[in-house]
Amino acid sequence: MRTHTKGLALAVALICGVCGGMGFFTFGYGGGHAYLGNNPASCANCHVMQSQYDSWIKSSHHDVATCNDCHLSHDPVGKWVTKADNGFFHSLAFTTGDFKDPIQIKPRNSQVVQNACLHCHQDLVNHMLPVDKGGDMLSCVHCHASVGHAQSIAPQRNSSHLP
Repeated sequence: MRTHTKGLALAVALICGVCGGMGFFTFGYGGGHAYLGNNPASCANCHVMQSQYDSWIKSSHHDVATCNDCHLSHDPVGKWVTKADNGFFHSLAFTTGDFKDPIQIKPRNSQVVQNACLHCHQDLVNHMLPVDKGGDMLSCVHCHASVGHAQSIAPQRNSSHLP
């Protein structure tokens, strides 16, 4: 029985070592360390995010908010949970090629964006908030779709028609 336990422990250690080594290699090869910071250029490391980055540069929030300000929780624990969740699923989607092009936000991340809007603009919208916590309300980006990514959603203005 003792030999069986040693063999099982060795197999578990071997599997953990291989998976850990592959994860460490992938993190290093993919420049994963860049995603631990707050530099918006990191979000454009993936070619599918370049247009989002370019449109953010032209947006009204360029000087006041980074990608993390809108796309991560403002709660310290929630921030890292969301970052880990997105990191895993983005890596999986980009590795397998299983994502929509143009990339689309998931419902759980839309809620993070909504909470970020309310975090920064609560004094302006407090009269529109639901009476009961968790009550229904219109999504901020329903009316303000071009705030964070001006070019990707907002219609382009033709300068020849301006007064």
